[in-house]
Amino acid sequence: MAWNEPGNGQRDPWGKNRQSGNKPGLEDMLKQLRNRLGNLGGGVGGIFTILLALVLAWLLISSYTIVDARQAGVVLRFGQYSRTLPPGFHLKLPAPIETVTKVGTTEIRSVSDKVRMLTSDENIISVDFNVQYQVSDARKYLFSLSGPPEDTLRQAAEAAVRTVVGANVMDNILTSQGSEPTVAPAAAPASSVAAAASAAPAPVAPVAPAVAQTRDTLQQQTREILQATLNEYDAGLLVTDVSFQNVAPPQEVKDAFDDVNAAREDKQGTENNARAYASQVVPVARGDAARISAEAQGYSAQRVAIATGDAARFNLILKEYKAASDVTRRRLWLETVEDVMSKNPKVLDGSGGRNMIYLPLDRVTGKDVPGVGAVMQSAGSDALVGKEKQP
Repeated sequence: MAWNEPGNGQRDPWGKNRQSGNKPGLEDMLKQLRNRLGNLGGGVGGIFTILLALVLAWLLISSYTIVDARQAGVVLRFGQYSRTLPPGFHLKLPAPIETVTKVGTTEIRSVSDKVRMLTSDENIISVDFNVQYQVSDARKYLFSLSGPPEDTLRQAAEAAVRTVVGANVMDNILTSQGSEPTVAPAAAPASSVAAAASAAPAPVAPVAPAVAQTRDTLQQQTREILQATLNEYDAGLLVTDVSFQNVAPPQEVKDAFDDVNAAREDKQGTENNARAYASQVVPVARGDAARISAEAQGYSAQRVAIATGDAARFNLILKEYKAASDVTRRRLWLETVEDVMSKNPKVLDGSGGRNMIYLPLDRVTGKDVPGVGAVMQSAGSDALVGKEKQP
């Protein structure tokens, strides 16, 4: 064969391998590896050495585990529970003697469902609920339940929701998003209340209706019932929150319930307006009552004082009358005529009745008399003062 004949394994004239353009195949690589390990004990010994090295490497790798800070490791020895590993680096027997199942214990998980159920007044209501939970015991979570823990939790949550909803009437559940604030009447001033206490009876306070349970209370009751059920199952689950996403009547009767809710809102609005009006009117009425009572007391005191003064004045006049009856009688008559005449308009006639005098009727009667003003103006001022009119 010529020295430069093409082909693999070709050698040049100087006894050296010629560089080939193809890469070595798998068989060549195994042959080279076998040749190198052949010095350790021959062909069969080399294979045994390789297998032994692989087994030792596998045992070394499977003899430890690292548990994350958010996890707990459950160790099974020949398929039976052995222990629970906390977060960190741990040694264990190599697989398949011991295996580690890691469970997240700090992860918040959730389960949601929508169910229809009966209330205590035998009405159907649709509830969308959501349950948030986390694993509290990794061993119980893996081995205490016969089926998937999520299915058990969903069924237990549905039973808890049915228990809570079934103990309440539909109106309380639909309107339990929060207790509505009550508008309290404004307090009247202390002085006004004290003054009116004796004059006006105390107002009767309105009887407040029973407050329905709030949405938070219903959710808290559901969470407690669900947690108690899971504890009986040894499920190793901790319920962190239960929320009602949507509480509504079935679609078939939704329009009717919308009308009922609208009427209830109108009623509540009317009651709030009435309370607001009462908070404005009642203090004013109490103030008016106190003012009228004070005025009455003042008027009573005034009349008593006047009557007392008149009685004292009469006694003094009586004493003087007994002393000088004629003088006292004349003085009383003059004072009376003076008082009467000072309060009425007067027309004096000094002509001895020979002249015609135009009386000021508007001044005498205190009213405007049609035509009198013009007549009086044409008559002149001499007639008003009683002077004699020339012929």
